[in-house]
Amino acid sequence: MENKYAHYTPQQVRDLISKGEITSSTSGMAAGYVQANLICLPGDYAEEFYEFAKLNPQPCPVLEVFEKVPVSHFLAPGENILSSIPWYNIYRDGKLEKTIQDANEYWTEDMVGFLIGCSYSFEEALLKNGIEIRHMTLGTPVPMFRTTIACKHYGRFHGNYVVSMRPMTPENAEKAKEITEQFPRVHGGPVQIGDPAAIGIKDVDQPDYGQAVPFHEGEIPVFWACGVTPQFVVENVKPPIAISHRPGYMFISDILNTEIEEKLAAREK
Repeated sequence: MENKYAHYTPQQVRDLISKGEITSSTSGMAAGYVQANLICLPGDYAEEFYEFAKLNPQPCPVLEVFEKVPVSHFLAPGENILSSIPWYNIYRDGKLEKTIQDANEYWTEDMVGFLIGCSYSFEEALLKNGIEIRHMTLGTPVPMFRTTIACKHYGRFHGNYVVSMRPMTPENAEKAKEITEQFPRVHGGPVQIGDPAAIGIKDVDQPDYGQAVPFHEGEIPVFWACGVTPQFVVENVKPPIAISHRPGYMFISDILNTEIEEKLAAREK
């Protein structure tokens, strides 16, 4: 089932989000455009987190950093990032305090925000190759799980990967691996195929974030690193405040999935 906002422009979707008219998962919206995870931290944590992210590019591929004001300059120039995501999580001392639709009141000038690649961005390529994405079919957020895969430690930042999961036949899993390895800025290839216990997941019907999806006969779970990892890490680091997206509810950029690698490479020259 195609998302009814699939053919909207990113700006149209963000405008509807800002007005409170879109409150659902952004999977499948503005098809073809890069979506991003969000984490905002106090300034004295930001440099350490950035180094942590560079050491852990698969779960934490940083696409953009913004300071002083919560406005994008690269992914969607001029867009207020704290009112154009359907839902935000507010953390206090590592604990989730509330989930809200506009996070501007929690931003302070010393904060630094990070937009991080999202696996929703490679789903278009999977669909074009005939691979069904179950959570898109159902119109729900992707199921996400905490794992025992350890991130590389930097300063105060430490913790384990969060992964997203999609059921597939073994044949489609191999095809998906080949396809997603071409998208390193949005998590790249799977971290595990077919054996959830190998990465500490006890029950694929009980995700830690998002919503469970049914499996069809002969399907296996396929797991990708996930940009919700910083939220899991924040629980260990316990900064006095952190702002994030609600898992599954992303920032939609103005950059096409097919152009993100080239644009990031050009910016980094």
